[in-house]
Amino acid sequence: MTNKRSPVRLWAILGMIGLGGCAVGPDYVKPSTVLPASFRIPPGWKVATPQDPTIPAQWWQMFQDPTLDQLEVQVAQANQTLAQQEAAWRQSQALVQSTQAGLFPTLNAAAGESRTRASAGAIGLAQGLIYNNDQAALQANWVPDLWGSVRRSIEANQATSLADANQIAATLLTLQSQLAVDYFQLRADDAQRALLRETVKSYQQSLDLTVERKSSGVAADTDVLLAENLLESAKAQLIDVEVQRSQMEHAIAVLIGKAPSDFELPESPLGSGYPQLPVSLPSALLERRPDIAVAERQAAAASAQIGVAQAAFYPTITLTGSYGYQNKAYSNLFSVPNHDWSLSPQILQPLFDAGLREANLNQARAGFDQAVANYREVVLVAFQNVEDNLSAEEILTREIGVQQKAVHAAARTVDLTDQQYRAGTVGYLNVITAETALLTGQVTEVSLRGRAFIAAVQLITALGGGWQVQQPPADGVH
Repeated sequence: MTNKRSPVRLWAILGMIGLGGCAVGPDYVKPSTVLPASFRIPPGWKVATPQDPTIPAQWWQMFQDPTLDQLEVQVAQANQTLAQQEAAWRQSQALVQSTQAGLFPTLNAAAGESRTRASAGAIGLAQGLIYNNDQAALQANWVPDLWGSVRRSIEANQATSLADANQIAATLLTLQSQLAVDYFQLRADDAQRALLRETVKSYQQSLDLTVERKSSGVAADTDVLLAENLLESAKAQLIDVEVQRSQMEHAIAVLIGKAPSDFELPESPLGSGYPQLPVSLPSALLERRPDIAVAERQAAAASAQIGVAQAAFYPTITLTGSYGYQNKAYSNLFSVPNHDWSLSPQILQPLFDAGLREANLNQARAGFDQAVANYREVVLVAFQNVEDNLSAEEILTREIGVQQKAVHAAARTVDLTDQQYRAGTVGYLNVITAETALLTGQVTEVSLRGRAFIAAVQLITALGGGWQVQQPPADGVH
């Protein structure tokens, strides 16, 4: 009676040990970082308070541009870079599931038949005998996770899976930001095109007037040549802007998953205003940037790999067993007298591997150190991104104001110089100089406005867009 129950007892005891065994290696602690007390807030900006609304998930709607709204939706639906990231995340999810299977025994059903003729010179009663051997059995195999190697692997793969999920968010935010940047650059090009078209018309009128004055004998040939040069230069600038615009249009097409030849954006003016966001504290940034979350989860995965490497130093127990039936014929194979079973526990303790396990452990520890350093660098770069774009918005706002005054002064100079030229008190070169300065100032103003929109987009991106941190899954195996 005791002999029959002992295998069951052994399986039960080892099962309890395997499910409740320890997990060697360090328990993960989130790396520390150096946090500044606050960002360098420009004059006139507001520091965010808990009552302030957060950046919405569809942050681009803050620019109140319906065309941009439509394009941003298409990025999430059709971009191929995003599709690759999503497939990588599904792979990491499947890897977690496959690793979790290592906690449990495998069970197989086996059946077979053999026909054998024993040698006539064999020892025993089977000399020259021809016989059949039919068998059917359930076969089990289990390696109890006594030292937590499987559980640490699950921990690492879960962290990697969440990092991949956060990477999707980081990639989507980057693509949405890039689309908005390209879009506002295109609209700045549209504004320059409109400006240069009006300039070409004005210069053409000036040329026609100068030709008439030459016919009347009050203008020289050089005046006509100067007017022609100014007109053709403006036309060349217009063509150059059209090249830039087409390139932005093609870039937007690729971002939304379309062939450039199948996509076209009608011309539209650049907006007049952009959102100014309350700036949160640096500590809040750690919860709002998906790239920071990716780096943090990668550090967690690297920490778990240390435990996997340490578990290799401890012995491994393997349990193999079977229960079935065996007989010379299938007709009465499953009768009670024909049943058989076996249980084979084995223990394996590595003794010598020429330093392989120690090298693997050192590699895992170095990998964790690398992941921690990467996390801290990502955090620092995130702070830099915010500071860069805060400064850019504030400086560009001031620069636009100054440039508008310069354009106004240049426009007055053109009017006065034209009057003086018509009165014969100055030469046409003075008119050309004044008109060139006006056009340069107007182009600069449009460029600054486009850069201000782009800085606003990049500040929203630096603050994490509308993303919120995802918590790690509850640890059900450790």
